Amino acid sequence: MSVRVDLEQLAGTLADFPFGYLITVSDEHRAHTVAVDPQLVAGVFDIGPVGNSTRSNALAHPDVTIVWPPREPGGYSLIVDGRGEFADDRLRVIPQRAVLHRPAVPGVATASGCGDDCVPLA
Repeated sequence: MSVRVDLEQLAGTLADFPFGYLITVSDEHRAHTVAVDPQLVAGVFDIGPVGNSTRSNALAHPDVTIVWPPREPGGYSLIVDGRGEFADDRLRVIPQRAVLHRPAVPGVATASGCGDDCVPLA
């Protein structure tokens, strides 16, 4: 099921995250993670040129994830699931789901009710 991502909210949120990690999956189901500086252009992340492993993985398994770690302990991570595609030699990721996530504080109720502190950007 696809959840519409609020691109304006996503664009505003990105200002708090200086870099991220792109996660792809190999044919052997192994995660491959690389540091990236994605730029959101017209609702699509431009990752830029990528290495051989990332390219092979994204071509075979186009569902990818970008994770931006929190700036400080206890902060939110930004997680975007999307569909990877290539334009020339550049990887582009079309966002399909985005969420701010951090572990819940024990004994404190969360808005999402998922057991962690999640804020969907939908």
